Amino acid sequence: ADVLLKDTPAQTVIADKAYDAQARLIEPLLDNGKAVVIPSRVTNKQPREYDRDLYKARHLIENFFARLKQYRAIATRYDKTARNFLGAIHLVASMVWLA
Repeated sequence: ADVLLKDTPAQTVIADKAYDAQARLIEPLLDNGKAVVIPSRVTNKQPREYDRDLYKARHLIENFFARLKQYRAIATRYDKTARNFLGAIHLVASMVWLA
């Protein structure tokens, strides 16, 4: 994650406690001017401040992906092409949204 996230075009990186690696992940992101919304692990001596409301919004996204994966064709990716898979994602996402 540290190699992939340091060059991300996003202005804010939201992740869970598993990505709490100060030297490898958080410091390079902060040096690039990105906001970091990653809570500290309990074992850290100095807890880091983060936007709690934005972190709570992450939960909604996690729940949406969990609802998408309830559909077998999405979870196992039956479609051979990326175009067909994206179409299936759009169809299932609209079904989840309307439900």
